[in-house]
Amino acid sequence: MDRNYLPVLFLIAFVCFNAAAIIGFSTLVLRMRPTPVKQQAYESGMPPLGDARERFSVKFYMVAMLFIVFDIETVFMIPWAAYYRQLSCHVPLIAGACPASQISFFGLGEMLVFMAILFAGFAYVWKKGALQWD
Repeated sequence: MDRNYLPVLFLIAFVCFNAAAIIGFSTLVLRMRPTPVKQQAYESGMPPLGDARERFSVKFYMVAMLFIVFDIETVFMIPWAAYYRQLSCHVPLIAGACPASQISFFGLGEMLVFMAILFAGFAYVWKKGALQWD
């Protein structure tokens, strides 16, 4: 396994441990006292009205899909950051560093093109008004 991913694995392990610790701690400390009011559904501070199978506007789904697209696209930055040194060097790395005469801007240019495409998509969506809730 490549050592560049070791910090990412440590982060994932920390997040999993933290989530398990929080859930475990809350189950140890929590005293269950169910009441009819506590068992009632709660939606953003408003009492629930109507049927759960209500129709939603297409705008809701559009914003949800746009969020997923732009959020998932940022996940591609983690592998790029892990291999940035290798992408920006014409020759294999020597002791984790690139010789001064072999540095290129390929790795940076790759991400700049990626970000430009994302920004163009964001500008298009903004101009079309897909982010407006009117």
